[in-house]
Amino acid sequence: MKIPSSIWTLLIGIVLTLVSFWYGQNHGLLPAAASDEAVLVDGLFNTMMIVSTGIFLIVEGVLIYSAFKYRRRAGDNEDGPPVEGNVPLEILWTAIPAIIVIGISVYSFEVYNDIGGFDPHAIHEAPVSQQSMKMHGAAIAATLNDTPSSTEPNLNQEKSDQAMQDPATATVRNADQIPQKQNAPGVGSVAPTIGPSPEKAGQPPELLVNVTGLQYAWIFTYPETGITTGELHVPIGREVQINMTANDVIHAFWVPEFRLKQDAIPGRQSEIRFTPSKQGDYTLICAELCGPYHGAMRTQVVVESPEAFDKWMQEQLVASKDTLNQAVAVNPADLSPHEFLSPYTKEMGIQPEIIHQVHH
Repeated sequence: MKIPSSIWTLLIGIVLTLVSFWYGQNHGLLPAAASDEAVLVDGLFNTMMIVSTGIFLIVEGVLIYSAFKYRRRAGDNEDGPPVEGNVPLEILWTAIPAIIVIGISVYSFEVYNDIGGFDPHAIHEAPVSQQSMKMHGAAIAATLNDTPSSTEPNLNQEKSDQAMQDPATATVRNADQIPQKQNAPGVGSVAPTIGPSPEKAGQPPELLVNVTGLQYAWIFTYPETGITTGELHVPIGREVQINMTANDVIHAFWVPEFRLKQDAIPGRQSEIRFTPSKQGDYTLICAELCGPYHGAMRTQVVVESPEAFDKWMQEQLVASKDTLNQAVAVNPADLSPHEFLSPYTKEMGIQPEIIHQVHH
């Protein structure tokens, strides 16, 4: 009995759908998810993989079938039959991709909003003047030259001043040498921010960490305790706010397991919030080409239990106090600060070259 082509089409469609859904959920292309935000990003990525796998199988399947079915046979020297365009088919294969792209765009925006990436109030923080609207190119140039286009306060300067109230952060950052730029949303020049999720909007973070990027290392300071370290330690289940800037060139804070990435820009105060959800050691990578040793600019992010985090904080406080007392007791007068502090940087996880750069 000959099976109708409609039945074959239905069976092939069911098989392709099942294969696409299975591979979209079991592709194994992403590292383990280690933050609450990673679950949302993974859902979007898996959806895109399902759609992409289905389209790939359909297109390649039709191509292989057509190449085999309509191949030139031995002894067949006749011309092929004339084929004219099929308007309904052309409309169909134009409409389907358009619907898919629109759907993924809406889904992407929802994910971006859920992880705190969109702030509808930000567009009103630094409105562009009427003259700047008429001279858009001049407005961009003025923004890049740190000439505000309005009388709004300089939010980057305010955040920088607030961070510099922490002595440990002030020691690391050279904010006095880098002017803080004025945000100008109207011309697309702002400090990048991934804020709290909508359900946590208006709530302070449970842990605040100031991060400074410089060639070629990350330095973390905890304003509440004054701890300075070369590794980022965070407790599991607590929302962490990272305030970032850079001392020299643009760097990028990227932990693949968190599915979040944010630029650290000189003259701007970037912000990113996340909630760790899985204990372990993860690699923090600079994802912005920042110089010849860019590939070596990485460190560890340690996600641990609240009890282990509190213990680590106490150990750091004791270690820093003991190191300071030892330094005061044995420092010869003829050593420069860079030469004297170098032996102690290893305990803090900071390379001696970083102390030299901060000192200069």
